[in-house]
Amino acid sequence: MSELTFDHVTVRYGASTVLDEVSLTVPDGEIVGLVGESGSGKSTLAKAVVGLAPVHGGQILLDGAPILQRGRMRGRHRPVSMVFQDPFSSLDPRMTVGESIAEALYRPRTERLSRAGRRAEITRLLELVHLDGGRAAQLPGQLSGGQRQRVALARALAGRPRLVIADEITSALDVSVQGAVLNLVREMQRELGLSMLFISHNLAVVRYVASQVAVLEGGRIVEHGPTVDVLGRPQHDYTRQLLAAIPGGRPTQTTKETRA
Repeated sequence: MSELTFDHVTVRYGASTVLDEVSLTVPDGEIVGLVGESGSGKSTLAKAVVGLAPVHGGQILLDGAPILQRGRMRGRHRPVSMVFQDPFSSLDPRMTVGESIAEALYRPRTERLSRAGRRAEITRLLELVHLDGGRAAQLPGQLSGGQRQRVALARALAGRPRLVIADEITSALDVSVQGAVLNLVREMQRELGLSMLFISHNLAVVRYVASQVAVLEGGRIVEHGPTVDVLGRPQHDYTRQLLAAIPGGRPTQTTKETRA
């Protein structure tokens, strides 16, 4: 995995500045949480990484080198993968689970996967996210929301990314299955050394998975540091307001492994 750096990144839509000189680093092998209210610019920052939002100032670097060339990723090996909020729309309903994952598989230009090799890699990826390999033959409509989000994670890992961006990946799920997905994220971070920018409006969720937290207000980062400090001893009034607006407690069913 690798280090992602936002260096004074500015994004505008017309006369509206959505992100104003945002600087943030996602260190190698860590999960950094990005929190803020709706409209604060969280998803825009994620989209800027993968070329879906225009960068008008500053730059986005991966291990010190610009991540985007001509506004889009090049080649089959995408250094950054993104998992979106809605597991019901992020997968093509006409494609089987296996076909969706196969479409994203990383294959060096000099190597061609055999049919058996492709099936084996799809099975490995499904098992990595705690799904049976037999799910490869199913359509997304045959899966629960939690299972679809697991498939989305498997698909994100299929391209062998160096970093994953998770944009509100639990907010569309029932509370009863959020914990299972969060446990999976923590497990992947431990076992794969996964680097991740984890975006959420839910501070309890971020507290559970992230080692660092950045707080975004009106397109600017107003507080950033270790999770225990930012959420335990907030220094900025906006952070205190976010904490005050959320009932105390932790994400549901995160202390035990659950299956969704």
